[in-house]
Amino acid sequence: MLKGEGCPKNMLSIRDALEALEGRWKLLILFALASGPKRFKQLSKEVLGITDKTLSKELKSLEGNKLVQRAVYDTFPPTVEYSITAHGKSLEKVLEELHYWGLTHRKEIIGK
Repeated sequence: MLKGEGCPKNMLSIRDALEALEGRWKLLILFALASGPKRFKQLSKEVLGITDKTLSKELKSLEGNKLVQRAVYDTFPPTVEYSITAHGKSLEKVLEELHYWGLTHRKEIIGK
């Protein structure tokens, strides 16, 4: 088990991770992309409740943090596909654990 020490320097890595993944949507987008590449509209349907504007903004942020890559294919109209990068895949274990914790938490709090 990771033991946090009181030194602020030891918390920089946690802060960096939280800044890269901050917000309501980024982890959900990564979770959706973990199953394979998706087009924008596919992601919009899978990530329930997100607006197109917010999805676009969050994808750009994830791209900036090298967690997601955008591929544009030379078709008419152009096809754009998003996928998780190798760096993003390093979060798969974290996403899986968070998923299972969420299931347990839901049962604990809601009873379902």
